[in-house]
Amino acid sequence: MEETNNNEAVNVNSRFKRVCVFCGSSTGKRNSYRDAALELGKELVSRRLDLVYGGGSVGLMGLVSQEVHRGGGHVLGIIPKTLMSKEITGETVGEVKPVADMHQRKAEMARHSDCFIALPGGYGTLEELLEVITWAQLGIHDKPVGLINVDGYYNYLLTFLDKAVDDGFITPSQRNIIVSAPTATELVQKLEEYVPMHDGVVAKARWEAEQLELNSSLQTELAR
Repeated sequence: MEETNNNEAVNVNSRFKRVCVFCGSSTGKRNSYRDAALELGKELVSRRLDLVYGGGSVGLMGLVSQEVHRGGGHVLGIIPKTLMSKEITGETVGEVKPVADMHQRKAEMARHSDCFIALPGGYGTLEELLEVITWAQLGIHDKPVGLINVDGYYNYLLTFLDKAVDDGFITPSQRNIIVSAPTATELVQKLEEYVPMHDGVVAKARWEAEQLELNSSLQTELAR
């Protein structure tokens, strides 16, 4: 009973309801990657957070989704129809939503999520991660973005981003869009505390104001 009360307290204080996780359809060569996926699943369950992910039943995707489902959390998998035979083997867990293509997959994952977390993965994981970072930079969303840097897996990516700042391609405030930590527990706590301070926040506010003005103008025209 006491454990349930603690979990409820964590959930009440959380700014999130659904977390989008990007990760590989492979488990990688190190046990630490598997352990990190399971740890993230347990962390989401302990905070009563639901999972949105790429819909696969294999690799790190399968591990994190099964862990959340086993703990009683809601799991929403979004997967292109063309990948279902490759990334789904055996029984899936939770709700699986087939979509037309990769673009719709990313859009739906973003629409259903309050923040984004990347575990180790390959090209697909990196592409998904960088796209939501770019969306934040452009002001399309202000949702926190983080990566779990398991055993330094993302060290070279973080070094590249720092180099891009040094050479003037990314501003220091934009560099702060991405949050990193070595463990799931540390990262989720950092994301809970994250306050966006980059240029995209201003762009998002401006875009939303323009949309409100446009909608108001349309309603006025329709009322005439």
